[in-house]
Amino acid sequence: MILPFGLISCDTFTKQELSIEMVAFHSLTDEERKLIPVSPKDSTVEKVTFNDEIGSFIRSEYDKDQVYSITFNNTKSDSSGNLTVLIDLDKVTIVGKGYKNN
Repeated sequence: MILPFGLISCDTFTKQELSIEMVAFHSLTDEERKLIPVSPKDSTVEKVTFNDEIGSFIRSEYDKDQVYSITFNNTKSDSSGNLTVLIDLDKVTIVGKGYKNN
């Protein structure tokens, strides 16, 4: 009786969705991850309309007019803005990333 319950619990745990911040974090390279001084949760999530600034780092085949913008705070350097990952409205598909000036 205990074994089936344990298997159901494990299955439920593996199906839990990642937060959108963690989806963005997992798309980063090791070097980009090192730029985040605290936690991936130290980020700003916004639903934004396509514009020239984010259009420069969205894949050209992306045809929707809105995306989620996840900007990792405190990743700004002297030569670039904060590291930003753009995710489709499905909250799992990465459509671009780059450095966004605030």
